[in-house]
Amino acid sequence: MKLTDEELARFDRDGYLFFPSLFSPAEIKRLSDEVPGIYAQRRPENVRERTGDVVRTNFAAHMYNDMFARLARHPRMIEPVEQIFGEKLYMHQFKINGKMAFDGDVWQWHQDYGTWMNDDAMPAARAMNVAIFLDETNAFNGPLMFIPGSHKSGVLAAGHDTSTTSYPLWTINNDTISQLVEKAGGRNGGIVSPQGPPGSMIIFHGCLVHASTSNLSPWNRVNVYLSLCAVSNHIRRFKRPGYIAHRQFDPIACLPDDCLLKDYPVATPWKNGTPPEELTGLLKEAA
Repeated sequence: MKLTDEELARFDRDGYLFFPSLFSPAEIKRLSDEVPGIYAQRRPENVRERTGDVVRTNFAAHMYNDMFARLARHPRMIEPVEQIFGEKLYMHQFKINGKMAFDGDVWQWHQDYGTWMNDDAMPAARAMNVAIFLDETNAFNGPLMFIPGSHKSGVLAAGHDTSTTSYPLWTINNDTISQLVEKAGGRNGGIVSPQGPPGSMIIFHGCLVHASTSNLSPWNRVNVYLSLCAVSNHIRRFKRPGYIAHRQFDPIACLPDDCLLKDYPVATPWKNGTPPEELTGLLKEAA
């Protein structure tokens, strides 16, 4: 999948691109059918909400589940980011975020690159997220919110919030958010929220400021995030467990475009359990 010149210009201006219904219902069903079994496992990769036993985010399913291993190599998700960065990518992070009905908690205002820089010593903002909707995303089930153009402000000052939710995050203060929203248009487009059916896809810059509210609706909102990093920009610090911030920097080789409908063979090296060395941070740092 290649981006047009107009899409590249829009990405540069806004910091994100939205592709409604890019994946078919049949493709999404094969992925969605795997999620309950993944969330039911008592693996360390499942981070649960602080208020109960509901999964907030699952890490690294592509390392032990065949369907998500294929998604991690899908050309519709990989090729646009390769085009933007002009080089091959590796998987820095793979997440299945569950904003579950009634129980899905907030994600505070933040930049993903802020966390990757502070926690993982990623050298530059040559990494970004590609997200795919497994459920309909609407105004009521905690959709993503973006501040268009905020990626052009670079890395913003952030504080390490370890108490608001079950997952620690480098978050941006309210005054800065207010200024960014006003600069982006205030009530006239200063915050946008891409919403659409299952199979929709978003690409967004590592410095784009974003958040999502809690899900008080009766509808789940599950998204899959591929955090793709240019190989030359790999992380230098291994403070976090390997299932959160990967330490293997091999370039991703894409499968054919029909890889969610045909069972192409893929490696799932963690199928029988997470390797002990991936469960903790390491003292050494990459060269």
